[in-house]
Amino acid sequence: MPSEKIALTQTVQKGGCAAKVAATELRRILQQIRFPAAHDALLVDGRYFDDAAIYRVNETTALVQTLDFFTPIVDTPKLFGEIAAANALSDVYAMGGRPATAMGILAFPLAMLPGEVIVDVLQGASDKIAEAGANFVGGHSIDDDTLKFGLSVTGFVNPQQVWTNAGAQPGDLLILTKALGTGTLTAGLKRQQLREEDIVEALDSMTTINNAIDFIPPDWQTAIHAATDITGFGFSGHAMQLANASNVTLQIETKQLPRFGKALHCLESGFLTKAHRTNAEYTTPHIDDTRLDALHKLLIHDPQTSGGLLLSIAPEAGQPLLQVLHSRFPMTAIVGTVQPRQEKAVQFV
Repeated sequence: MPSEKIALTQTVQKGGCAAKVAATELRRILQQIRFPAAHDALLVDGRYFDDAAIYRVNETTALVQTLDFFTPIVDTPKLFGEIAAANALSDVYAMGGRPATAMGILAFPLAMLPGEVIVDVLQGASDKIAEAGANFVGGHSIDDDTLKFGLSVTGFVNPQQVWTNAGAQPGDLLILTKALGTGTLTAGLKRQQLREEDIVEALDSMTTINNAIDFIPPDWQTAIHAATDITGFGFSGHAMQLANASNVTLQIETKQLPRFGKALHCLESGFLTKAHRTNAEYTTPHIDDTRLDALHKLLIHDPQTSGGLLLSIAPEAGQPLLQVLHSRFPMTAIVGTVQPRQEKAVQFV
């Protein structure tokens, strides 16, 4: 069967970042592990659930190391490869770095899918890696029951210019560079209630690499105090992690959160994933969402795949950076402010 006739979402139970292990369960598991003692050169590890590790090589160079993979979130193989690659590359950009090399992680059901599928997946990934100016240097594959694909990415950053989720300061503005709603839209696709042509806006967003660093003038890069990308734990989960790592409270203007045109309709139609529930369980004790209606509560927990960057920036840089980022990310919006730490990590108003 030709690869373009195979609906990849119908070959798996869960797709994209919605397939992540629930954050509460993951934390419970990781707390039981005795990890190796950190080297002095290890500047960022997994302690605060940051997006990538940072390892200092010398005074001007540090490695950025990450990996990400998942099951198909769309039906078209090449599009799946593009989204998976853009999602994995994002973790390097979220640390203020630039990707240099990428290695593929592939599980492929040889008995079920033709080889043309993986050719298309790898081509889609190759195109995005090339767009990022990185090298596709190899990888590892296994024969498995379901298709899974992603990348291990290594990049570089100046150790004095690393973005982490631990640097937000009271008074900062919060910028989000992509719209929310990929979880519910792709849930509708998997249920065959939507087609890919119905969600082009979201597909274009998911295939856009998060290379904000390439568009921000060097003089303004120091104005970015903290950053993270919004993926499987939803806006609520990743915002909460940034707030906790920085020991601040984020005040979010919920109406300013950019969303895809069909997102609220799909949520109202019940196009949900398991992650909508687990993200709510993870964050509800630590956020104040009492002012939100039911649909917006679902929206903030919507699991994003290849979502946008959440940037905490000095207030004087707000409008200049907003204008610069609009040229690359047209849905960019100022969505809130950073406050001194209060009882709740995130307040939605």
